[in-house]
Amino acid sequence: MRGAGCWTCGLSLPGNLDASEQAMCDSCLSLDPPWRRGVAALAYHETGRSLVLALKHGDRHDIVRPAADWMAQVTQSLVQPDMVVAPVPLHWTRLLRRRYNQAGLLSAALAKRLGLPHCADLLIRNSRTRSLEGCTTDQRFAIVSSAISRNPRHRNRWLDRPVLLVDDVMTSGATLTAATIALQKNRNYDVYTSVLARVQKQI
Repeated sequence: MRGAGCWTCGLSLPGNLDASEQAMCDSCLSLDPPWRRGVAALAYHETGRSLVLALKHGDRHDIVRPAADWMAQVTQSLVQPDMVVAPVPLHWTRLLRRRYNQAGLLSAALAKRLGLPHCADLLIRNSRTRSLEGCTTDQRFAIVSSAISRNPRHRNRWLDRPVLLVDDVMTSGATLTAATIALQKNRNYDVYTSVLARVQKQI
């Protein structure tokens, strides 16, 4: 995404703001996301939307490599010492049906571009939630509020290290919020987020 964007979600902001300014969009000012800072490589519009849908539903794995390059460009400034990269998890039933987690593919490729360790299952999806498409912001937050948790297999790994959470698209921030809260439960995690595309108009 070109120009200045929201410091915590990457939403493009109007005006002549300097890219280094820590400006926030109205949504983040209102909701106060729990992660420290977030970026988005593309706007979820036209080409950006087509790329996300092709990767998510069209088995277009060839999109992952260029997408990771675009994401690396905007994510480089978020990199912290000892940071680990992890994807937003997909419920096992959806993973079985789709055969892959698009966020996992992006996070693995992005970690490689940034030279960071990757943990594909740092988080798990406890329940299969309904589709968030067409839901209001409040509905989205209610649906995913307790759906994600830290994987007990990694209880003693990656402790208190900065985490870069990766997803394909951000709409309201509900899923990234649930994932961040799951990481920060009883631990002191400094969480950052990176998404391939950011929806520009809140639903």
